[in-house]
Amino acid sequence: MSGSIGVVGGGQLALMLAEAARRLGVELHVQTPLATDPAADLATSVVLAPIDDLAGTRALAALCQAISFENEWLNLDALAALEAEGVVFLPRLQALQPLVSKRSQRELLGRLQLASPRWIPLKAVLAPPAGLAPGPLPQPEGGPAAGGWQPVILQPANPPEPAAPHLPEGFSFPLMAKAATGGYDGRGTACIHDEEELAALLERVPPEQWLLEEFVAFEQELALVACRDRDGNVRAFPLVQTHQHNRVCDWVLAPAPVSHAVQARARNVAASLLTALDYAGVLSVEFFYGSAGLQVNELAPRTHNSGHYTIEATVTSQFEQQVRIVQGLDLGDTALKVPGALMVNLLGFETAASSYEEQRRALADLPGASVHWYGKRESSPSRKLGHVTVLLSEQQPEQRLQEAMDRLDQVRAIWPLPPEEKP
Repeated sequence: MSGSIGVVGGGQLALMLAEAARRLGVELHVQTPLATDPAADLATSVVLAPIDDLAGTRALAALCQAISFENEWLNLDALAALEAEGVVFLPRLQALQPLVSKRSQRELLGRLQLASPRWIPLKAVLAPPAGLAPGPLPQPEGGPAAGGWQPVILQPANPPEPAAPHLPEGFSFPLMAKAATGGYDGRGTACIHDEEELAALLERVPPEQWLLEEFVAFEQELALVACRDRDGNVRAFPLVQTHQHNRVCDWVLAPAPVSHAVQARARNVAASLLTALDYAGVLSVEFFYGSAGLQVNELAPRTHNSGHYTIEATVTSQFEQQVRIVQGLDLGDTALKVPGALMVNLLGFETAASSYEEQRRALADLPGASVHWYGKRESSPSRKLGHVTVLLSEQQPEQRLQEAMDRLDQVRAIWPLPPEEKP
């Protein structure tokens, strides 16, 4: 197999891409700032540079036939200069353009008429301060020839107080506030319950860089990883149920215990997005599901935490799919090899410097369990240190859900959750 792959980023997603590339006999090079980053040891070579360093990305491009990204925190304008030089990015920069901020994602979903929570820019709650009432200017004596026209500066007797923030018609508390860019794993989000919390948020953040979304009373959070090759062929992995702790993904159950109609709708949404963007690569779609039906929550133009179970549970993993797409190979089979799987993130539950070898051995001894450790040097609450995937054997959804919860209890007995944070 010819060619090699570059990845901007050296975290756990790049690590698992490197593992998939090695299994396929493909060289994979990474650009990452530290030689201790998770992917550095397994990569064919490492360009030591910050992920936004253009010279570093140019050096990476010299090593490979195409470049992918570990996350969407990209300066597309800067990267366009490299694309003009002939550097190949997959997904293409044009396809990534609507996906690198939550605001542009919402605008894309609106154009495609795909259901998502209603939203407004945070700055929309700021009313302009009351100005001077219009009225006639004072008339000076004389005229221009007599030098009677003089500048007149109007000053209000009492400067007006800035108007209190107010919600547009149709919006009410609670609301979700989200940073338009850079938020991940619970960072860059806040639940706003009343005017006081809204005013406090406006004191803390630049309103032009945040959104407000209606609060969705969902019954389940779902996710789907889909992929499209350079020829336009689309495949989707099973729809999964996700569960959050402290706004960070805690566990993933595959397949999701929902109807075939919901699964089909999720696949159609993903296919519509991939086709509309002329997207080549792996894309993940997060959904809310409840009384309002299926709504798109967020999009991630990359491999995703909700798809880690695919390493053991499906014929082709999400990471191998990305490698195959970059190599120009046919997409692999996305079907489950087993009735189901439970993926549990190993979230930091303390601040410490530990490899947790005893806990990792105990997790690996669980029947059907595979432990993935990311090699991070330090633990902190809710930091993703690794994950464990447990294969499930029950055929019926109800029994499989109970089996998954029983296995989750076994994992919890070995690896506790981090303390609950205040919402």
